[in-house]
Amino acid sequence: MKLRPLTGTITALVTPFSDGDVAYEDLKKLVAHQIKGGINGLVPVGTTGESPTLGYNEHIDVIRFVVEQARGRVPVIAGTGSNSTREAIELTRLADEAGADAMLLVAPYYNKPSQEGLYQHFAQVAEETDKPLILYSIPGRCGIEISVGVLERLRAKYRHVAWIKEAGGSVDRVDQIKQALGSDMTVLSGDDSLTLPFLSVGAEGVISVASNLFPREVGKMVQAALGNDFAQATKLHRRLYPVFKALFLEPNPVPIKAALARAGIISSPEVRLPLCGMADANAKLLTQALAKLR
Repeated sequence: MKLRPLTGTITALVTPFSDGDVAYEDLKKLVAHQIKGGINGLVPVGTTGESPTLGYNEHIDVIRFVVEQARGRVPVIAGTGSNSTREAIELTRLADEAGADAMLLVAPYYNKPSQEGLYQHFAQVAEETDKPLILYSIPGRCGIEISVGVLERLRAKYRHVAWIKEAGGSVDRVDQIKQALGSDMTVLSGDDSLTLPFLSVGAEGVISVASNLFPREVGKMVQAALGNDFAQATKLHRRLYPVFKALFLEPNPVPIKAALARAGIISSPEVRLPLCGMADANAKLLTQALAKLR
C-alpha cells in the first residue's frame, strides 16, 4: 500500500478486554466500526490502548491483528514508544515486521531526560527504520515537552520524522512549531476538545479518543476545518464538545470504554489495574452527555 497522508481523523484505539485477556472479537468489531465511519487511520497500543499494562507479546499481537483487520484500507500507526530507548527500538522493529505503516513514539516518561537526551533517544529509533515516525509530546503524562529545537534537529536529519502529536494543551505551541517548521512538520492534535483551535492555526488533523465511538462525526468536523469551512466546523465542535469533555472525567481510556460498551461496540468496559471502572456520579454525567449528542 502506498502510504496515504497521516492527516485527518486518526483513532487512538482502545484495547478491549474480557476476563483479563484481550478481546479480539471486540477489537475486530471496533476496527470495522472505524472503517465504516470513514476514519483516516488507526493507532493501536497507544496510551488509549493501555500499552503500559499490555505484555510484550500482547503489544505486538494487537498491532498484528489491527494490521490484518485494516487490510490496507487505512494506515496503521503502531504505538512503540517507551522510556527505554532499547525497548522503543525493539518495539519499533517488531511493529515494522508486523506490518505497521508508521509508528507513534511518546516522549520518555518518568526518566525526564534533557532535551539532548530526547534528541538522541528519537534519533536512535529513527536510525532503525525508514517508516514514518510520529513523535508524541504530552508533558502532563511525561513530565517533559519535546522542544521545537529538538523537532528542528530531527527533521533536518531524518526526513521520516515529520509528524508530531501535540497534547500540551497550548494553541501557542502549535503556532511555534508552524513558525519554525511550516509544512515540514505535520501537527496532529492530541486533545479532542482542542482540535478545532489547533486546526485554525495550522494543525492537519487529530489522533482522537472520541472517534472510537464517533468516527464519522469527528471526521466531519476535521474535514470541514481542513476545507476552511470554520462555520460548519464550529457548529460540529459545539455539538461534540460536551462529549469531548465527558470522556475525560476520569483517566483515559476508562470513560471511552464505558461509552463503547454502552453502545454495544465492545462487550465490556473492562480496564486493567491500576485503572478501574468509573465512579457512579461520573458515569451518570457521561451518559447524560452521550444522550444529548444522540
